[in-house]
Amino acid sequence: MGKSTVAQMLRELGVPVFDADAAVHALQGPGGRLLPEIEQAFPGTTGAQGVDRPKLGAAVFGDKEKLARLEAIVHPAVADMRQEFLRENSDKSLIVFDIPLLYEKGGAQGIDAVAVVSAPAKAQRERVLARPGMTEEKFEQILSLQVPDSEKRARADHVIDTGTSLAETREQVARLVAAMGSA
Repeated sequence: MGKSTVAQMLRELGVPVFDADAAVHALQGPGGRLLPEIEQAFPGTTGAQGVDRPKLGAAVFGDKEKLARLEAIVHPAVADMRQEFLRENSDKSLIVFDIPLLYEKGGAQGIDAVAVVSAPAKAQRERVLARPGMTEEKFEQILSLQVPDSEKRARADHVIDTGTSLAETREQVARLVAAMGSA
């Protein structure tokens, strides 16, 4: 959808951005504090480089109980990091939480406003399928786990349309920051 690009634009405007994906990577990367617990729950899925994502993915893919077990390990640790980020930036007029699956995982509680980054379905498909290792099957599986984009747009307080040029997207982001920063 262009979420990472928009997050970078926000940072360039001086807005602190908490990146939940980056938090997960830190927790599961080399020396990550969740490695022992993940290894205990899913033996053989971690090593010196952290979580072996293909092995962990294979261990939980299509198994709702195992996925829930993994989420029970990861989500509280990410929530702790998010709270620390909030404390560190409590003096800022605007901060952003970059949270994938916000609606799917109930992460919108305690957030003043939600901005959804969205692109037309064709652009989304092209962008996702261009990622290394992505297949049509994986993409369809990802979509099946997500709230439809139309519903996200309807529930959002703001929509940033990334189906436009980078310059137009940057303008949308700047307008939103100006409006939210003074709110």
